[in-house]
This record gives sequence, C-alpha cells and structure tokens, in this order.
Amino acid sequence: MAIFEYTTKLPYPREKVFAWFSRPGALPRLWAPYLGTVSQEPDMGLAVGSRAVLDVAAPGTMGTALAAATDLGARTLGLPARIGARIPWRAKHISLNPGHDFTDIMESGPLARWEHQHFFADDDHHTRPGTVMRDVVEFELPVLSRSPFNRARALAEKAFMRELNQVFRYRERMLRADLAFHENYASEPLVIAVAGASGVIGTQLCALLGGGGHRIIKLVRHRSEANGHDAVFWDPERGVLDPEQLRDVDAVVNLAGHTIGGRFTADTKEKILSSRVLGTELLAGALATLAADGKQRSYIVASGIGIYGAAPHTGIPVLPLDEDTAPGTDFLAEVCTAWEQACAPAAAAGVRVVNVRTGLVQTPAGGILAQMLPLYALGLGGPLGTAAWQSWIGLDDVVGIYAHALLTESLAGPVNAVAPYPVQSEEYARTLGKVLRRPARIPVPGFAPKLLLGSQGAAELAFSDQRVASTKIEASGYGFRQPELESALRHVLGHS
Repeated sequence: MAIFEYTTKLPYPREKVFAWFSRPGALPRLWAPYLGTVSQEPDMGLAVGSRAVLDVAAPGTMGTALAAATDLGARTLGLPARIGARIPWRAKHISLNPGHDFTDIMESGPLARWEHQHFFADDDHHTRPGTVMRDVVEFELPVLSRSPFNRARALAEKAFMRELNQVFRYRERMLRADLAFHENYASEPLVIAVAGASGVIGTQLCALLGGGGHRIIKLVRHRSEANGHDAVFWDPERGVLDPEQLRDVDAVVNLAGHTIGGRFTADTKEKILSSRVLGTELLAGALATLAADGKQRSYIVASGIGIYGAAPHTGIPVLPLDEDTAPGTDFLAEVCTAWEQACAPAAAAGVRVVNVRTGLVQTPAGGILAQMLPLYALGLGGPLGTAAWQSWIGLDDVVGIYAHALLTESLAGPVNAVAPYPVQSEEYARTLGKVLRRPARIPVPGFAPKLLLGSQGAAELAFSDQRVASTKIEASGYGFRQPELESALRHVLGHS
C-alpha cells in the first residue's frame, strides 16, 4: 500500500469550502476532462452510502487520445454510448464528519485499492478566515500489489504519484477559480433552466452554477425523466413545452443543437438548422408568455462565430471581428443568424437576451481538439495550412462566460466567447505539439478534410479563417482563466 498526500490553502472560511463540496456539481468540476467523464454524480451528496460512477481513461497522452478517438467514432456512427476506451470506477462514501472531513473508496475499478480522505481545518495564519484542505489517498496498484519485485512496485507507485500530483493540481486550480467566481458573482440563489444540459458545456455549466448554490432545472426530451421539479419535459420538434413549468425560473440557458462536425448532407443541414431554431423559438415564446407577470428573466442562448462566415476577412492587416460585424452568407452563417433571430419574441417582451457566439472550444471531450489528439499522439500531427486564424477558447472560460452572461444584468445582445489571443493554424499546431511533446511538422493534406467532411463541410469548418475579438466580454467584467493557448491546453490535457 502507498500513501499520497496533497495540501491546499484557501482564503475562504472552512464552512464555505465544505459547503461547496457538499453541493451538486463538485465532482464534475474537479474531474479533469483528460481523465474521462463523470457518469453519475454522488446520488446522496456526501452522505454515507452515497455512490458515484466515473468512466476512467487510460493514463497518459495515448489514453486521452484513444478515448477521444473512440468517442469521435461513436458519434460518427451514431452509437448511443462510449465504446470501450474507458473503465468504470464505482465510488462509495464511507464516512462523513460535516464541516470537517469525509472519505470515499473505490468499490470497483482499475486499482487494487483506493481510499481518499478529505480533511478541512481552519487556517488562522491569515487576516481573513481561511481553510487548510488536506487530501490523503491510500492506494494499491493492480497486479503489482502482489508482486515480489519490490523495485518494480516502487517505480510504478512513484510514476502513479506523479500522475496523482497532476490530478490534484488540476483540482486545486478548479477549486480556487470556482470559489473566486462565486465570491465575485455573489447573489441570492437563482432558479435556472438549462436546455442541452447533458452536453460538454452544459454539464460543466450546471456544475459551476450548482456549486454556487443555484437551483438547476434540466429540460429533458423523455417524459420518464421529467419530475416537474428539477427536470421538465420538452419536445422542440413538436413544439411541446408548458410555460407554467418555467414560471419560477430567473433565467433560461439554451445550449441545445444537433452536433456540427460531419458531412453537410441535406439531412444533416436540416437537423443543424431546425434543432437550433425550433428550440430557441419555443423557449423564446414561453418566456414571452411568462413576461406578463412582470418578473425580470434572462435568456442566454448559444450561437457561434460561424455567424461571420468562414472567410470574412477581405484585406490586410486582418482586423478582429467584433459583434457589429455583418453576418456572412454561407450555411453556418445563415444558421447562426436564424438562431439569434429566433430569440426575438423574448426580447420584444422585455426579456434580457444574450447570444453567446462561441469559438473553437478546447477540450479532449469533443470538438477540434478531440479530433486532432489521435494524430498528434501518434506523432503525425501538423498544421492545416499556416495563416488561417483560429479563435479558440478554453472549456472553463466558455462555461464561465455563459455563467457571467447569466449573472451580469447589464450584458445583452451578441457577445463573442473567444480568448483574447487567437492564433494562426501553424502556431496552434506548434503549441499542441509542444504540450504533448510530439512533433507537429507534417502538414495536413488539403484533400483530407474534404474526404471526412465533404467540400462544404471542409470549407466552413476545417478551412475557416476567423480572427474574432473578445473586447466586449472583457469590457463587461469577465476575467479569463486561461487567456493563452498553451496554458489552456496544458490545463485540459494534464500537462501543466
């Protein structure tokens, strides 16, 4: 058996820190995306007997890349679940001393043994109340736990402890940033309805808001999942939604929409458009109906920088695109334009509407990074051209911007959710290669994206060239967690 310890000092009262751990969302916020996913949050919070399920990726760059590749394959083939790149980890809470400590163990999973004790103590060495948090992990590695070769076991345990140190550094960064966010955006607990809550962004947004004490109502598409309290049924394709079930909400966040990333067939294009416009119109109409009661509500709706078109720049130097830039004319630009226009009934009724024009989200859980990881892990990565601008954003920041938009009453209209420092494709490739410690010199042949995406999909996705400004969101008071690409990639890939 080996023991790993990690200590974190936080400038917040012990009661406040412990309360954060006791709320829904703590586990998804602390579970790094390169480790896998949280399939089930603790079903009884921190209470003894509470259980959670994690899907754990194999360690290292190759493990993350394998998980990304199989997830991409599952989505491409329309499979309903992940296909074997992860191992289930079933956790159980076995002790709780409220305000002071709790313990969880691994009931089944990839290790021979795991017990994680969480201790919280007052830190009296500051001018303001603080907390000393101590994590103590006792573990045994599989197979090696019975190995007669002590040196092999010691080397394996040392390597695993290095991985654990990386994991707990990630947890510390997330905990510090989330606690600071909630302190900066202190408010009475709100009631927030979220459509698209099970997606990559939606999962993290619900977790962030839940950690702040807000009540989340998820809009679900299966009646069996609806309970009228924290899950409400809707069917945007058929126009089914009871506005009365949203009567108590302070805000609605709409992230729903068919995945963009495959060939632009006629059927796919129809799904991309209708899944965004129909749902947005339905929610906008419901909020407009409810507006007669005089309650001030907000409607935060996803959009994309695709609204500017795939090739919006016409001169040199290439000037950043702001929210006043005219929409483009290609397919995705038309989709985003119709998407934002579908909010009109809510805005006309006095609902505060914010359209979040999201850039290229960086996470191994999906999007451009997940698509590129397998090639880079094999040492076959490289730039797609050299000069095209990529307006990226870290997962934590796009989630933070949605929460900021929801909690900032002075913010309205379209807002670009992109990092302050966009990069060109050659720099993106070089930075990703540096983070992964892999070469990034092999240019991607121009025909390759066309084979995967078709001509139109390649033109509007792979070959898009958009330098987008973050001026408005920064001026509204949002502070980026990872404003630079390298730090953002290191954070989500476990190479910090």
